Amino acid sequence: MTKERNFSGVIAPVLTPFGADGSPDADRFIDHAHWLIEEGCTALAPFGTTSEANSLGLDERLELLEALIDGGIDPAMLMPGTGACSVTDAIILTEHAVEAGCKGVLMLPPFYYKNPSEEGLFRFFSEVIEEIADDKLGVYLYHIPPVAQVGIPHGLIGRLLKEFPKTIKGMKDSSGDWSNMKAVMESYPSLEFFPGSELHLLQGLRAGAAGTISATANVAPGPMRALFDSWEKPGADAQQDKISALRHAIQAYPVIPLLKALVAHYRDDEQWAELRPPFEALDAATAKKAIDELAEKHGLKLEFDEAA
Repeated sequence: MTKERNFSGVIAPVLTPFGADGSPDADRFIDHAHWLIEEGCTALAPFGTTSEANSLGLDERLELLEALIDGGIDPAMLMPGTGACSVTDAIILTEHAVEAGCKGVLMLPPFYYKNPSEEGLFRFFSEVIEEIADDKLGVYLYHIPPVAQVGIPHGLIGRLLKEFPKTIKGMKDSSGDWSNMKAVMESYPSLEFFPGSELHLLQGLRAGAAGTISATANVAPGPMRALFDSWEKPGADAQQDKISALRHAIQAYPVIPLLKALVAHYRDDEQWAELRPPFEALDAATAKKAIDELAEKHGLKLEFDEAA
């Protein structure tokens, strides 16, 4: 019998568009969120790494979440990133998400100070959970040591699950290390586990994962959703091979700039290519080369409603 899950399937960490004045563009953000759901995403994780979340101000994140919900996105489909270096900021973001009706939050550990003790990390998550003190809070731990340099140790997962069994719902693992993912799933089968790349989608599902939370779901959620829906049927390995080939082709370039370049190209909206420092947009020649390669070799051509 399949256990009931808060979240499962294909989840996109939604790209954040910026307007001509450099501020987040709520209208474009909402349009893209609706498109992702129409294309097969089962949920959305705004303010993840791909969203340039740590380049956004606290007020910007709060306002964009409210705009998504006011724009017709069901908060039950949202797992916003609420991690921060400051426990105070993490509490503000997390409490706001819970009050807005989000079924979960994706929380980075505090990442500025390196090599924190497990006890220090435990205190951080504990303070957030205890300050909010709401049974509706569902925390998904975010393990991404290649970027944050501070990870989620196995011992910490166990301590948090023991102390807050109804609150710690799951984990996203963007380490790229399958042995770590497998070990976490085997040790903590109650977690809703999400590999942070579709490269591990089929492998993860066979080991008990709930799906994937992947940057490239911003441009190619359909094949991932198709595999999620049919992974136990013949042909799953061939589906995974095609998905993996596309992922490898995309990550041969700076991923976030390329994803934005793709959306800008197929929406015929150059404003979509804008990023916040320290990121830089791809130069025109590189963007064209990548877009052409992805179309010709992998069939990646995005279709958007002209009204969107």
